[in-house]
Amino acid sequence: MHPSHQARLRSHHVQQVKIFKSVDTELDDLEKQINRFIRKNNIRVLSISGNHSAALATGSSPMNTFSGGDVTVIMLFEIESPSR
Repeated sequence: MHPSHQARLRSHHVQQVKIFKSVDTELDDLEKQINRFIRKNNIRVLSISGNHSAALATGSSPMNTFSGGDVTVIMLFEIESPSR
């Protein structure tokens, strides 16, 4: 068997998606959670994208202006699956 075929049989890379959700007032925690996920699972990140939805003000109070909005981060990553 050709060596490149043997390498393909030994490992197979599978793409996966992970969605993280938080609020913009907790971005430091979200960043730590994402980095911990990458380290713990020993993955290869292919892409990361995100979205921020501003919070809707429900009253005229100045405090509502600074309410946290939703933050969604979508990560596409690759893992190595066991040999077939």
